[in-house]
Amino acid sequence: MHGPTELHILERLLEDNEQLASHNQEHFDELGLLAVNLMSAPGAGKTSLIKSTAKLMPADCPIAVIEGDMVGELDVERLREDNIPAYQISTGRACHLDAQMVAQLLHTTKLPDCKILFLENVGNLVCPAEFPLGEHLRIVLLSITEGDDKPIKYPVIFHNCDAVIFTKSDLLPFCKFSLEKAKDAISSLNPAVEFFVVSTISGDGLPQWRNWIVEKANKKISHLHIGL
Repeated sequence: MHGPTELHILERLLEDNEQLASHNQEHFDELGLLAVNLMSAPGAGKTSLIKSTAKLMPADCPIAVIEGDMVGELDVERLREDNIPAYQISTGRACHLDAQMVAQLLHTTKLPDCKILFLENVGNLVCPAEFPLGEHLRIVLLSITEGDDKPIKYPVIFHNCDAVIFTKSDLLPFCKFSLEKAKDAISSLNPAVEFFVVSTISGDGLPQWRNWIVEKANKKISHLHIGL
């Protein structure tokens, strides 16, 4: 049980994060890009999805990545191997990115020209849901290997997302995972959510996901230009 003092500190922390997230989004808007927060449990395939997506991107839709990990730079190095501009945020003991971490990077690092900035969050299905970063879209990855009960166990992250990507779909024949059950559970929490079923091994579903995110980026950038 949390006492009054602990609850007050938590509420203040979340409030401060919300305010700074709004500041970050203004920064993203000034840069004329679409910021996408990618969230999942560890090992769901966020980095692999970004690498595969980058290969399918049209030339007029470059991407960049802010990579969040507690320690190490393995994922950011994997991205740079494919010439994807990637910037590391080491969160230390924090199990998620927060708006302050992103703001510090934005104010100390010049990002390249890009249409889509992926914010690859730390692998965690709990905390990232409570800490917006200033993103325009929130995407949750759910691996086929994790089990179709995750939306029931971790409802908050699925309630507050724009799309769910079921990854490692090539393993569906070998896993007791019901896409229908998972989709029904998520839709009951979030009726407007979009679904994608992809495999970075076979390539299934990647063009549909690519088309959707490019369309979102083009609409966002067109809206920003109209507002100028």
